Amino acid sequence: MATWNPQMELDLALPALNQTLLLSGPGPFVLLGVPGLKALHAWLSVPVCLLYVAALVGNTLLLGLIAVDKALRSPMYQFLGLLAVADLILATSTVPKALAVLWGVSAEISFGACLAQLFVAHVAFIAESSVLLAMAVDRYVAICQPLRYGALLTQRVVGIVAAAAVARGACVMAPPVVLLQRLPYCGQRALPHTYCEHMGVARLACGDTRPNVWYGLATTLLSPALDLVLIGASYVLILRAVCRLPSHGARPKALGTCGAHAVVIALFYTPALFSFLAHRFGRHTIPIHIHILLANLYVMVPPALNPVVYGVRTQQIAQRLQHGLRLLWAGAVRKVGSERTSTHT
Repeated sequence: MATWNPQMELDLALPALNQTLLLSGPGPFVLLGVPGLKALHAWLSVPVCLLYVAALVGNTLLLGLIAVDKALRSPMYQFLGLLAVADLILATSTVPKALAVLWGVSAEISFGACLAQLFVAHVAFIAESSVLLAMAVDRYVAICQPLRYGALLTQRVVGIVAAAAVARGACVMAPPVVLLQRLPYCGQRALPHTYCEHMGVARLACGDTRPNVWYGLATTLLSPALDLVLIGASYVLILRAVCRLPSHGARPKALGTCGAHAVVIALFYTPALFSFLAHRFGRHTIPIHIHILLANLYVMVPPALNPVVYGVRTQQIAQRLQHGLRLLWAGAVRKVGSERTSTHT
């Protein structure tokens, strides 16, 4: 007669248990916000909320103008529309949850929602980087090869750029999601961040995260870092062409436009690259609150500034916006006047 061995039953049950945990994932994570600055969470939420509102209003208004006005159908304005869509997705996928954490409303996030958030946010970031590169090439062709602009930059090319930007982001971010799903987490739940980030989640695992680290480093160098180098090269060529212009009056305007673009590009790429590389090289030397604040910077500031720098500073969009505001003002004045007249009669 066989004797009952509880240890043998446990050994047989462990693989099935591990498989169940692998499929279901760990329990919900708890986002800690900005460690070390918890007392300032309410104050930090004020600029975060204002930047998010500015991003929503600015990008929605820009998309509305481009969609309604038939004069804004050239590739340059369509690229601005793609940038506005990427900005809205990037900000909306991260900021509402960050505000919920900073306000103390809801700090928990399920494993599935966490993976979805980091996937959408990173895909939007990579897509926006691709669109910025396409816009830099668009400006280079318009200034340095004006006779070939109509043949090279068409609506079909804009569509290809949009599809390629999304496909590129999805292809880059699919492997990290799979890697994160395969990691064991051993009950770790506290995530020191305001939203889910690839390496931030990987650090909670109790398994080997070296594939995540090296994959993250490789994609950082081959995606945003490469885009930044190519954007910089295109603007150098643009500036060289501008300096050769016979009209001296055009130079300050072109230099001012390039300078404004450079500031926004720096605010987009610098904190992002810092955040990505800090996971590999500065984990024990950079204060975590500095890391978290900079990681929030690139998902909040550029979406709020891009509609102004790339949109309102563009002459045709500024004129359309002024015309629209005048019509709204005139309509409001007429409505008030008619109400007063009806009251007196």
